Amino acid sequence: QPSPLMSPTRGKHRAQFYVVSVTVIEARQLVGLNMDPVVCVEIGDDKKYTQMKESTNCPYYNEVTNLPWNDEFDDKEEENLLRSGTLVGSFKLDVGTVYSHPEHQFFHKWALLSDPDDITAGCKGYIKCDIAVVGKGDNIKTPHKATETDEDDIEGNLLLPEGVPAERQWARYYVKIYRAEGLPKMNTSIMANVKKAFIGENKDLVDPYVQILFAGQRGKTSIQKSSYEPIWNEQIVFTEMFPPLCKRMKVQIRDSDKVNDVALGTHFIDLRKIANDGDKGFLPTLGPAWVNMYGSTRSYTIMDEHQDLNEGLGEGVSFRARLLVSLGVEILDTSSPDIMSSTEVQVEGVPNISEVGKVEEFFLFGVFLEATMIDRKIGDKPISFEVTIEESELIQGSSDEEEGDDNDLVSVSSTPPMKPVITDRNYFHLPYFERKPCIYIKSWWQDQRRRLYNANIMDNIADKLVSQSTTLIPIKMCKNNIITESIGQQAKTIRTQVKKNTVRDKIKLVQNFLQKLRFLADEPQHSIPDVYIWMMSNNKRIAYARVPSKDILYSGVDEETGKDCGKVKTIFFKLPGKKGFGAAGWTVQAKTEIYLWLGLNRQRKDFLSGLPNGFEENKMLKGPGSQSAPPISLTYTMKQIFQLRVHMYQARSLFAADSSGLSDPFARVFFSTHSQVTEVLNETLCPTWDQLMVYDNVELFGEVGELRDDPPIIVIEIYDQDTVGKAEFMGRTFAKPITKMADEHYGPPRFPPQLEYYQIYRGNCAAGEMLAAFELLQIGPHGKADLPPIDGPTDMDRGPILPVPLGIRPVLSKYRIEVLFWGLRDLKRVNLVAVDRPRVDIECAGKGVQSSLIQNYKKNPNFGTLVKMFEVDLPENELLHPPLNIRVVDCRAFGRYTLVGNHAVTTLRKFIYRAADKHANNLNTQGTHTHIHARTHTHMHPHTHKSTHTSLCPYTFIWKKKKRKKGGDEVEEEEFDESMLDWWSKYFASIETLMEVRPSGKMVYPKELENEFDNFEDWLHTFNLFRGKAGDDDDQNMADEDRIIGKFKGSLCMYKVPVSDEMQREMGFDSNMGMFQNIPTNDPINVLVRVYIIRATDLHPADINGKADPYIAIKLGKSDIKDKDNYISKQLNPIFGKSFDIEATFPIDSTLTVSVYDWDLVGTDDLIGETKLDLENRYYSKHRAICGIPSKYAIHGYNVWRDPLKPTQILAKLCKEGKLDGPHYGPGGRVKVANRVFMGPTEIEDENGTKQTDEHLALTVLKHWEDIPRVGCKLIPEHVETRPLLNPDKPGIEQGRIEMWVDMFPKDMPAPGPAIDISPRKPKKFELRVIIWNTDEVILEDDDIFTGEKSSDIFVRGWLKGQQEDKQDTDVHYHSLTGEGLFNWRFIYPFDYLQAEEKIVISKKESMFAWDETEYKIPARLNLQVWDADHFSADDFLGAIELDLNRFPRGAKTAKQCSINMVLNEKDIPMVSIFKQMRIKGWWPFLGKVEAELQLMTAEEAEKNPVGEGRNEPEPLEKPNRPDTAFLWFLMPFKAIKNLICNQYFWLTIKLVVALLLVLILGLFIYSMPGYMAKKLMGS
Repeated sequence: QPSPLMSPTRGKHRAQFYVVSVTVIEARQLVGLNMDPVVCVEIGDDKKYTQMKESTNCPYYNEVTNLPWNDEFDDKEEENLLRSGTLVGSFKLDVGTVYSHPEHQFFHKWALLSDPDDITAGCKGYIKCDIAVVGKGDNIKTPHKATETDEDDIEGNLLLPEGVPAERQWARYYVKIYRAEGLPKMNTSIMANVKKAFIGENKDLVDPYVQILFAGQRGKTSIQKSSYEPIWNEQIVFTEMFPPLCKRMKVQIRDSDKVNDVALGTHFIDLRKIANDGDKGFLPTLGPAWVNMYGSTRSYTIMDEHQDLNEGLGEGVSFRARLLVSLGVEILDTSSPDIMSSTEVQVEGVPNISEVGKVEEFFLFGVFLEATMIDRKIGDKPISFEVTIEESELIQGSSDEEEGDDNDLVSVSSTPPMKPVITDRNYFHLPYFERKPCIYIKSWWQDQRRRLYNANIMDNIADKLVSQSTTLIPIKMCKNNIITESIGQQAKTIRTQVKKNTVRDKIKLVQNFLQKLRFLADEPQHSIPDVYIWMMSNNKRIAYARVPSKDILYSGVDEETGKDCGKVKTIFFKLPGKKGFGAAGWTVQAKTEIYLWLGLNRQRKDFLSGLPNGFEENKMLKGPGSQSAPPISLTYTMKQIFQLRVHMYQARSLFAADSSGLSDPFARVFFSTHSQVTEVLNETLCPTWDQLMVYDNVELFGEVGELRDDPPIIVIEIYDQDTVGKAEFMGRTFAKPITKMADEHYGPPRFPPQLEYYQIYRGNCAAGEMLAAFELLQIGPHGKADLPPIDGPTDMDRGPILPVPLGIRPVLSKYRIEVLFWGLRDLKRVNLVAVDRPRVDIECAGKGVQSSLIQNYKKNPNFGTLVKMFEVDLPENELLHPPLNIRVVDCRAFGRYTLVGNHAVTTLRKFIYRAADKHANNLNTQGTHTHIHARTHTHMHPHTHKSTHTSLCPYTFIWKKKKRKKGGDEVEEEEFDESMLDWWSKYFASIETLMEVRPSGKMVYPKELENEFDNFEDWLHTFNLFRGKAGDDDDQNMADEDRIIGKFKGSLCMYKVPVSDEMQREMGFDSNMGMFQNIPTNDPINVLVRVYIIRATDLHPADINGKADPYIAIKLGKSDIKDKDNYISKQLNPIFGKSFDIEATFPIDSTLTVSVYDWDLVGTDDLIGETKLDLENRYYSKHRAICGIPSKYAIHGYNVWRDPLKPTQILAKLCKEGKLDGPHYGPGGRVKVANRVFMGPTEIEDENGTKQTDEHLALTVLKHWEDIPRVGCKLIPEHVETRPLLNPDKPGIEQGRIEMWVDMFPKDMPAPGPAIDISPRKPKKFELRVIIWNTDEVILEDDDIFTGEKSSDIFVRGWLKGQQEDKQDTDVHYHSLTGEGLFNWRFIYPFDYLQAEEKIVISKKESMFAWDETEYKIPARLNLQVWDADHFSADDFLGAIELDLNRFPRGAKTAKQCSINMVLNEKDIPMVSIFKQMRIKGWWPFLGKVEAELQLMTAEEAEKNPVGEGRNEPEPLEKPNRPDTAFLWFLMPFKAIKNLICNQYFWLTIKLVVALLLVLILGLFIYSMPGYMAKKLMGS
């Protein structure tokens, strides 16, 4: 049967809205000196920047960026790390990679940065981040928080999908573009003629080029001017990491235009499909191969309405072009000197290649056996069908050339136009009757059938695997083919391993195997394009169907043949492109029964073999050559007459099509050219038609046996009848009838047919189920007399409507349905009028009962009469039970009734009363549950009582301090003051962030409490009442949440009558209450509600700076509390730590709304998100959700018992309500309840010393209450629940989460104690004193101008991370010749520290314009840097070290023992914490070595023992004894002169001496020349 998912939006038409959330936490190991890094997050065209952090290679940000994304997942997400505008490194991945990852997120992972301009440079650092992609309805769960140690393991936590190796290499991706064929005409005949008139020649009006997008980079070929068959012979080279985190490559042929380039076609290359990462794997490799591109229709229009299809958005409706392309990948050796280091895209020429594969003549043949359900909107003009495979103009030209060879005519690609005939008011059909039109097309393609054959083999194996669940893998199909040998081998292995105990695991394995087969079957290297069938009316293209060519490809081997080749297939036509959205797309445009065959022309002798027998061929030509010609039509001489019986029993959960929230449904049933309609049932979503529809004289063509095994499809459409206008479509489903031949006996096992449920779909959404049966009975030679009689119930007289016959309709039994009417809640206005006097009507299978009338809904929305019952006949088979309808009506003046809302209970199975299992009631009554009482703590604080250390919710105290000694690891236990523990100790222990206490149970629920306890519907159920028309999958404006108009609270209980004796005994206490014994009254009750709000996490930013200023608002009934004054500035993870007391009256105030708002200085505050709690169900639940039960009992301290009732009182009350024997307290710490014995401690300490108590024993029973037979259930423990925050304006997308819990105390009980103090821990003030004693082996940066020796003017700079403005520098050690520096200099850093979170707390204004201070929490890290001081230029940075004060390597005792391995091999070196050690001295490496002493003191201790900064008072450090090197040149003048002349200025000195000699010679020459000349002249 075809899939009922008939929506044309099967492709990627409409993009969904997503939110991409990126939290940049910190960066490490950034390459560079003294940088000021900032992170840029880029998604698509959006960019967001973090704040700049000064002078650090390890910046801490913890900033959240949320960017909307409403496209498909092909775009990249990029994180760039910039430094003063210079790119340090970048990291890229697809948004789709994140969304396809489990939970749609990466949590606390390290992204490896690389420089795109220098791929030889290696790793440039790491960014720790969270990335999540949230779509509508996605619920992102925060993963379990790993320990800091695990997260600091960068290599083990890289941001990479599963299966991607940690060390990725650079690679070149060579995409070779050779040529394209079959580009569509980009002009009309008018435009061509105009151009010819002006230019004088008719050139092709297209200038194509190829554009490729990959990993955020774009590459283009050259533009080929005026060519429909362009030849490029170019390659585009991308440089990217391998394996890439961008899975797809987008290849587009575009038309160059001066105004706007237009895409002609798009193809996506999925790199996963052209690579194999196994042992015998290969890098991504494609082609050279032709890839086919599909898009809009080929006819040119100036404004193309389907242009989106050419961009790759949606399923193409026509062939656009094909491109010869190849892809290869080469891993680069980055150490090679010849390598080009940039990642810029390059375009190069490549040599031309010859034809890929031998060109063969293919033959496509099709027969239209039936064309029905043609939409009447099309009109009654003649209709034809056109079949195309590639472009028809090329094919027909080819056929003309071949015409003389084998006397074939030109290909016939269209059926003759035929005027449609009316089927019913919605549809036409074409009167083909005996004469079935044919089409045939000849085309020429490269013979790459082997690729499609392999895909078909794997598809066939997968189909067999789905259909044959008993035979795990069809091994026989895996023979004689190299590709499938490994599949067969795996199949054999799985089958041999199947044992009774491993079946489940193997089924999962086989399902994974099936997914892999489907993945491999999708052939990435195309050959033959897909076949398109268009329905034409009045020469206009109306609707289309697409048939993959591999599905109809013929092979001599059965396994290689396409699944639809040579078979009659039902094809539904759909509207192209955006026309198919919404209601228009749900209407079937046409339904055809079509036969298709595609194969080589020389194989075509068998092309008719799969058709139903009994036909004659009609050829176009008569004569000697006509034998080989295919027929243009078939005439069927063999036909069978049938009667179809459709047994329409009922439907349930139908689509609400009217504004009342109901529908008036009827069904149209189509079979062949026949159509009938059921009766209309008014105002119901669960109609019981109980109708038999008989179709007489149905003519079907073909042999009897074929029709029996594969009868035609029945289409059932459900409509809503409207008094005005056309009936509205509500859904569709398909069925196949059970066929009986005339010579078969009408009897078991096949007849009479059983009623079955059929899923109804409306577009892509499920829209209910239909219960029906279908039988097709052949009318034999004796006519209808041979047909089985129709035996309907005799007591039903419905005129011409026949009921479902007795053998098919279900067997009925009498049931009694008891209804508990509790009350109505949250009713909204109906037609602008408030509901005042509501009533509930219950109906099931025609019978029902009404509740009592609520006289004044505002004063008391509960019913006066609690239980009513009625009897009804229902099917014995529980699966066939009809739905139960709940309707609420408002009784208004003058006897008017208005429907408020309705609810359909589709399945009654959970309300059927089943007698308790007797075996369960008679369990081993002597079973003993022993509670282990820990007695490990002997060292007690004098003021702490023994009860306290055993009474922490689910935890036991552990506090140990370890001291290592040379002789071995000796552990000393240090006494711990338990008075330091508070409520947050329990909280942090439960979420495992601080081991102040060791957890032994669960406290924080990661979701809503009601999800853990079945919505607290153990006896009181909540039914949502709906009103208004239901929303569509394409139109989300009217979601189901918006249709809820109120809630009905009550319950149901159904059982067969007469009642058994056991049930009589159960009902014996109060017969009016039926099975609802022992439930409380529903009178109003006053309650004190205490709401504890702990914190919110991952809030959606509400301000332009990417932060929010959240505060809490609580609403319960008329109480509305807004804690606006205590907003928390610029936080997305605020800790509130507040409790609120509200007095409420149930049932009037039963819904608690907790909202988080964003405070704004100007304008109204924005709602971030809210959560709603139904307090009434919690209050009345048997799970006792009014106050969580702690793990231990304590009478004072932070863990004091909160409940007004003590454990013994609670236990006595539960035993009384459950009519249990007990509790009986005995000696030796024993208690007996319902014949079960529990043990526990019996002592408790108070101010007067130790005394005996039974409270511990009672608490032990309460904790194991679910083990008590009959009445036992799990009681709610002390807890914190995590609730999602939702915003009505952004439905379905979580805006953050809030952690909270609620206690409720009845006012008629003893008053509870004061609320627990959960106010946030205040950070503790500390002072860190750092003494820099010495440095050694520091890099020597300067050259001395006189002596030429290397030296440095060393000073050390230090600060705590986040407090850069509090930088402190030592004095300068001038002219250090060995890298040694002597300082004796003290830094003092006061800071506030939260020990629970291991963070320093800093409060400061973000800018001078900020309204208030923002609180930052930053890891406690000390930065030390060593610098070279310069007088006239900037100081030179020499090295740095960053010490995590909670976990850093112990310093070396001497400078020799200090090495860089102390930082690199942290796992092998003992780590210390300054918060435990308090004082540490040693040597640490930082491109040199530093000797430092770290001392931590509390603020109080520091105040008592003050010290001065540097070497100042008090407690000054002595001045270092530095060698005096300032005037070294003056003390050793000869050495200085020798250095100047011989070393530094040697050649300059020689040049000066030579120059002086020349000048001297020249001077002597000038001086002596006149005298010499005079002598010569005088002759002397």
